[in-house]
Amino acid sequence: MKHVLITGANKSIGLETARQLAQQGYFVYLGCRDLAKGQQAVANLAEAGLPHVEAIQLDVCDKASIQAAAKTIQAKTNVLDALINNAGVLGQMPQNALTTGTDQIREIFDTNFFGTIDVTQAFLELLGQAPVPVIVNITSGLASLTLQSDPTWIHAPYKLAAYGSSKTALNAYTVFLAYELGAKNFKVNAVDPGQTATDFTGYQGGAVTDAARFVVQYATIGADGPTGKYFSRDAPAGETESPW
Repeated sequence: MKHVLITGANKSIGLETARQLAQQGYFVYLGCRDLAKGQQAVANLAEAGLPHVEAIQLDVCDKASIQAAAKTIQAKTNVLDALINNAGVLGQMPQNALTTGTDQIREIFDTNFFGTIDVTQAFLELLGQAPVPVIVNITSGLASLTLQSDPTWIHAPYKLAAYGSSKTALNAYTVFLAYELGAKNFKVNAVDPGQTATDFTGYQGGAVTDAARFVVQYATIGADGPTGKYFSRDAPAGETESPW
């Protein structure tokens, strides 16, 4: 049985990704800042016939919490096949480049960028025990500098100086991480599930099941799969790979 850790997994895309991976036979660790909410999600999945799920207290902004989660999972298994860095925050609006303060930007970077780095580094040893370790960094189409520079792009009016910048930084980290881990057979990609109808977007966008299915596609790739790429459901028509 393969094992996967998903951060921010007690609701929305994270939870649905957990459901779909459990259905494929994975043992899923739900990384949740609020353990009680995670345990409720586990109970709901168990009622749906998916017992191989466990909630783990994990706050990506708290290094002690991350280290404790790593020790907990390491005590249960000697290998982690996949890590999905799903936890993220949108932050307060508006986020204009001229007026958004650095305190607000740092707060968003703490979760979306620095938190992802801390979690990834904490679980590298466990991931390294897998035949083909997979890391999926959940990003956004708003992180694409190429698309953001195109005034005809459908989402061009959405210039979020804090959130967008944090995901652009995450994309860059993904490229560097994939390069450094390539010789160890890791598969590391940035994946944008697209605008999805969750509380994150005010319930505007596509179905959560479709967004999660796109994430799962890249969380389950094998030795011949891509690495160091940026995939998006909102990529230009007919494409799945997004321009940086």
